[in-house]
This record gives sequence, C-alpha cells and structure tokens, in this order.
Amino acid sequence: MSRMTNRSLPGSAPGTAAPGAGAPGPAPSLMAGPRPGTGAEPAKNAPSGGPWGPRTGRGKPGRTSPLARGGWTPWLYLAPALVVIGGLLVYPVYQLGLISFLEYTQAQVSGGEPTTFQGFGNYATLFRDEQFWQVLLATVVFAAACVVSTLAVGCALAVLLTRVRAVPRLALMLAALGAWATPAVTGSTVWLLLFDPDFGPVNRVLGLGDHSWTYDRFSAFALVLLEVVWCSFPFVMVTVYAGIRAVPSEVLEAASLDGASQWRVWRSVLAPMLRPILVVVTIQSVIWDFKVFTQIYVMTNGGGIAGQNLVLNVYAYQKAFASSQYSLGSAIGVVMLLILLAVTLVYLRLLRKQGEEL
Repeated sequence: MSRMTNRSLPGSAPGTAAPGAGAPGPAPSLMAGPRPGTGAEPAKNAPSGGPWGPRTGRGKPGRTSPLARGGWTPWLYLAPALVVIGGLLVYPVYQLGLISFLEYTQAQVSGGEPTTFQGFGNYATLFRDEQFWQVLLATVVFAAACVVSTLAVGCALAVLLTRVRAVPRLALMLAALGAWATPAVTGSTVWLLLFDPDFGPVNRVLGLGDHSWTYDRFSAFALVLLEVVWCSFPFVMVTVYAGIRAVPSEVLEAASLDGASQWRVWRSVLAPMLRPILVVVTIQSVIWDFKVFTQIYVMTNGGGIAGQNLVLNVYAYQKAFASSQYSLGSAIGVVMLLILLAVTLVYLRLLRKQGEEL
C-alpha cells in the first residue's frame, strides 16, 4: 500500500504524491492536449499533422488525398461492372454514332463503294422527312399512354396485395411474375390469338363478330398497349409492394384513425414516402416503352397497313434493314438515345428542385 500511495501519476512532477489519502486520482486524458499556460500549445498556423490531428495530403492544410479519404474504394468495387458496361454499351453506342455520320449502305457493306463522311447530312435528311416527325409524335403519345397505364395498374395491384390474405396474394404474384417472364414474341402471339377476328374468344364474348383489331390504327395501338401493360406492370407491382411493406405500420394506422380514405392515404402518405421508388419505376418504364419494338412488329405485322402503326424503333429497323440505309437507321437510334437522356435528366432535375433525395 505504501508503494501505491507514493507512486506518481503520469504527467506530474517527480516525487509528487497521488491526490487523496491513498486513493488514485483520475488519469489525465491523452486526447485532451496540454494544459493552458504550460507553453506546450501548438502554434495557431501550425499544420494539422503530427500529434495535433490527422495528417493531410503532403503538408497542405485542409486537404486530404482521395486515398486517405477512402475515395478510391467505391471505384475499385465498381471497376468490374464498369468494364463490362464499357464493352457492352459504350462501344456499340460509339459505333452507332460513327455510322450515323457516314454514308453506309449495302454498297459500302459489300465493298463495292468506299465509305464517305457525310457529317450531319444523314440527320438533315432525316429531319426533312415528314414521316419521321409523324412517327416521332406517335411514339411519344404511345409511350406516354403505356407509362401512365403501367404505373396505374402496377400501383393499384401493389396496394391490393397489402389488403388480401396470403393465398390470394401468392396467386396474384405468381400470375404477375408469369406474365413478366413471358417472352415478348410469345406474349404478342397469344394476344393476337385472343383478339383474332375468326377464332379469338374476345370477339365472341363481346359479340363483335369478325371485327379486326389490327385493321384500324387506334384499335391496333390500343391492342399493343394492353399487351405492353400486361408484360410490364409486374415490375411496378412488385417494386411498389416492397416499398409499401417497408413503410411503418404506425403511419398507416394514424392516417386511418384520422379518417383518411384509401385514395387519400396513397396520395398524402404512401406516394410521398415512395417517391424514390416511383422515380426508378417511372424512368425504367419510359425507357422500355419508348423503345418498344417486338410487340409492334409482331402484332401489326411490321408497322401496320401503310406504316400507320410505326414507332421509332420499327421505323429505324425498316430504314436500316429493309431499305439497307444503315446510316439513316443509326441516325434514328442516336436521336432516340438523346431523347431518352434528355427526358431522364429533365425529370431528375425537376425532382431535385423539389428537394427530393434520390
């Protein structure tokens, strides 16, 4: 005991006894720094390295290297995916843009004529084509109708999944996932058989006789829209349903106790909380529906009578492969890419102005 009571504390003068009658005093904090007035304070303009703080990049105060901040770690994890995306996406887009600036027809493909640089000549030819603007307008209207219908059906069924019991919920999800997993060619063929004027059950049930759904322009677009919504709503339904399940039940119970209807609960409670998820499914639906090809090509036999049901993707296919004007087809592809990028960026910018975190 005598040794313990006479032992000096760290930082005290030699020979100084411990405070108290034999009880050890509190140990000084190693992070507290020197006591004021001892002359050991760091200079005001001294760099923050050494014992006074974490070291910064190469003696420059206030700056830290990306490696010290761990800034390279996310890029190292993303590197394999970026390499794959670069090979599967960046290079084809580069080739698409390159061909759109060249004169590239069947003569150049076969080697009969040399490839020449056209600059923006292909785009000028495309923009002077009246059919291009008609097809562009039809594509925008059709894609907007598909997006709105898909989101409405998917969100309504997602809310329905939260209201039904386990067995009906499982049956609905399996049926929806079956529609989602069906290939586009198979689904389009099945819908054509359902609405066939001679053997289709839909005309018999509705009493329409031998009415042809693909003869008229608007009925053909409506038929394709139904098929697109049928194969697209499961993605929205499952995604939104997962988001609803993550919402605290206390919030929904409080809204119900306040007398809010189901529509008011969705509009004022669920939709604001699910906005990041709705942004993702909306952008994804815009991209999918704007570049619809298989459904239009199969169900309208390549674009309908006299091209009345053409969309940009089918129009580009006809220009590139049916007419062997590969440069014009590539120019249409570049225009589609720029439109999708512009729509996505504008949509995200509007959301950021509203203060939404994505």
